[in-house]
Amino acid sequence: MSRRERFSERHGFKPTQEPEITVRLEASSELRGVVILLADEFGVSPEPLREIICRVLLTRPNNNNWSEYPNINDENHQLLDSADWYKVYDVIEAVIAHLKKTKGSVESDKFSSRLNSYFVEKGIGWKLVDGYLEARNPEALEESIKAAVDALNRAGNNTAQKELHEALVDLSRRPAPDVTGAIQHSMAALECVFRDVVGNPKATLGELLKNYPKIIPPPLDQSLEKLWGYASECGRHLREGREPEFSEAQLVVGVCAAAVTYLVTKGGE
Repeated sequence: MSRRERFSERHGFKPTQEPEITVRLEASSELRGVVILLADEFGVSPEPLREIICRVLLTRPNNNNWSEYPNINDENHQLLDSADWYKVYDVIEAVIAHLKKTKGSVESDKFSSRLNSYFVEKGIGWKLVDGYLEARNPEALEESIKAAVDALNRAGNNTAQKELHEALVDLSRRPAPDVTGAIQHSMAALECVFRDVVGNPKATLGELLKNYPKIIPPPLDQSLEKLWGYASECGRHLREGREPEFSEAQLVVGVCAAAVTYLVTKGGE
């Protein structure tokens, strides 16, 4: 029997403003319990869930636990409670894969939607996309990235789109994001689009900004020049003790995404 939609789901009620993202490199005790609760709600009972958890954690189930409730269910809680935080997210992806295989994509998508709503409500910086967890960024940044991807799709710029995607992948890496990789790939996306707009396939972004000063209106061009210098120092030629913070990488990705959208739109005029 399929699960009925809740009142808030049926009527589209949700917070008018998303809570600030405050949780990323951790998995709270509550989240670990929610994973088990939601798995049970969507038909993954304790025994198959234990098999999933043990497979992810590479541990042996307790053969002395026979009954699903409370024994195996309690064992699942103990296993997840003691797991490293990033393994909890590995379990989430494994549960979704199991749901898709046993109950179909509709149920796995519903599970993902419920968990994504929980992530938003609790300020957790992750989101499920096609069964995999990606870094969830502030709402304004998400919109900027989406606009850039849509613009690149329309322009058919697959290389730049791939670079922007790789930047998001780097932000989403577990247990630690690759912040320098995110900076490099987002700047590469911007460089690629700039080259297409001016028809110069070999120049670096620094050269493009210098040789084509009217493409980006001043003084915004100066901002991109400074961003290029920052990326050179913190993305490609990293100085000792100057590894960029996650928020800095997010900022670079967001600025590059906005600039990409502008350039693609300008190039199509």
